[in-house]
Amino acid sequence: MDLGITGKRAIVAAGTAGLGLATAVSLASNGARVVVCGRDDKRLQSAIEKIGHGCIGIRHDVSTHESAMDFVRAAIEVLGGVDILVTNGGGPPPGTALDTPIDKYPAALELSLLSVIGMCQVALPYMREQKWGRIVAITSISVKQPIANLALSNTARAGVTGYLKSLARDVAGDGVTVNSVQPGIHLTDRIKDVSGNTLSAEAFGIPAGFLGDPSDFGEICAFFASEQARYITGAHLNVDGGQYAGLQ
Repeated sequence: MDLGITGKRAIVAAGTAGLGLATAVSLASNGARVVVCGRDDKRLQSAIEKIGHGCIGIRHDVSTHESAMDFVRAAIEVLGGVDILVTNGGGPPPGTALDTPIDKYPAALELSLLSVIGMCQVALPYMREQKWGRIVAITSISVKQPIANLALSNTARAGVTGYLKSLARDVAGDGVTVNSVQPGIHLTDRIKDVSGNTLSAEAFGIPAGFLGDPSDFGEICAFFASEQARYITGAHLNVDGGQYAGLQ
């Protein structure tokens, strides 16, 4: 299916590994002009080669709102504007709500909440002026079903979801959609680091019987960026193999 994004300018934060990389690959293969960022030169170069299609890499950190905003500004300068913004970033360190001291929360909120807000605020004026834009946020299934030992991430991601839902209504009339994709357990380095030797569908209680493939996830993000998804905004889609058991 032609997603209608050939030539569209796409900015993918933290697009050198995991779900961000998979999303960048899908956008590029569907015709978008893609800029990604990463902190490690070697991994950034590897990602550029894997994404192909003229992908441009910028060595940049998006762990604070200032640095995240600077990345989007730099990417817009390279692309001459922006049509698609994929917000993404590494997660805060693990820990339970009981053993995580309050002084750990500001950094987690910078990393997983304020950085997203900052990126959106830089991109939105361009999207609103041209009456076309797609914001796709990679968040987490923890928004609906908190993940054990990830109290910081659970808290920050929930805040992001509230912001995105509010933003979606504010800019819907400008031709800009705002959606989030909430991954469950996928075979990424992040999951391997956090989970250790428990990488099995049974251990995580995944009814589908297997862990997610990042490439499948990337295709879903690309669809949210498509022309066909123009009437979808304010949505938060679970991509978790049925792991979330709630009704809403």
